[in-house]
Amino acid sequence: MSEYQYYEFQAVDRPLIEKDMDVLRDLSTRAQITPTSFVNEYNWGDFGGDPLKLVAKYFDAFLYVANWGSHWFMLKVPRNLVDVDLVKKFCPGESARIHEKGDHVIFEFTSQTEDYDWEEGEGWLSSLISLRADILHGDYRSLYLAWLLCAQMEEMKDDELEPPVPPNLADLNAPLKSFADFMRIETDLIAVAAENSVTEDRQIDPKALKKWICNLPEHEKNDILFQVVEAPRPHLRTELMQRFQQTVSTKDNSKMNKQLRSVEDLLSKAEKYAVERKRRAAEQKAKEQARKKREKALAREQYLASLAGREDSIWKKVGELIVSKQPAKYDEAVKLLVDLRDLYQKTGKKKTFKQKLVTLSQAHYRKVSFLDRLQKAELR
Repeated sequence: MSEYQYYEFQAVDRPLIEKDMDVLRDLSTRAQITPTSFVNEYNWGDFGGDPLKLVAKYFDAFLYVANWGSHWFMLKVPRNLVDVDLVKKFCPGESARIHEKGDHVIFEFTSQTEDYDWEEGEGWLSSLISLRADILHGDYRSLYLAWLLCAQMEEMKDDELEPPVPPNLADLNAPLKSFADFMRIETDLIAVAAENSVTEDRQIDPKALKKWICNLPEHEKNDILFQVVEAPRPHLRTELMQRFQQTVSTKDNSKMNKQLRSVEDLLSKAEKYAVERKRRAAEQKAKEQARKKREKALAREQYLASLAGREDSIWKKVGELIVSKQPAKYDEAVKLLVDLRDLYQKTGKKKTFKQKLVTLSQAHYRKVSFLDRLQKAELR
């Protein structure tokens, strides 16, 4: 099997300038480079650049896939827009790290497995990139999932406590599900962790927002408008929304402060959860199979009832099919004979059916292929 590696970088806040693109071109002559992206696939050789350094200098997101089971994902965000002390708690191991680079922090996530199939990297980053905006808006569910990965990979001590569980962990959107898939985080572990996650309505109250804007000093509103028109900052809206959310009253968050669980506790509960889930799934499967069996039996009963009184015409049809000497017609004849057998058994005339079948078989004793079909259908 040939080697396969996929590298994809994406710039969100600041497009690449021509000088940047020239530097990147020196790293790879084959890469697809645009003002917002750098993509390259390797079936031999390797990439000469350092992805972490490139993200720190040029890009906001990075994704890597190799056909030997390696997954690698990075996101860069402005440090002033996240709670640095809190987000550090979500990145305690090899599978989830945080790098502080000047005015930014970079989240680095890695997953490696020996149980893998061939896969390609294209499409993964587009399904994950919106997680960056979620983090900037205070949604740290992806970071908590990364912490769970570290726990799953046994990169922490058993008695280490989890970080605060973010709201709505039981309701993962498509990007979060993609993240869990890409990082290979066990769904049972996520389900157990979500038991301590509250449900929170993150919708903004338009009236409260409008009131807050109206109460801003006029000189500040003028400055904001100037920035929007003349020199917009990429995260101006995010900065303003964070300021607004700090002023509005929030729900009682006492439920969010549930007793933190240890790594050992989560892993052991996830194991029990998996056993119970499989038991329920097996039970449900058995019920479904029993239901289908009952429906099939009922349909069979109704079908046989519809044949009652037509036995002679069916025997005649069987004879016509056999005379054709066509394999497909033989199959059809045997199917009708099975129907007749079941019908005669149902009406207590099993002996009559056997006598008629013997007569039929003797009449066509030279048709070996037909007789073989009777044997396989257990009619002889």
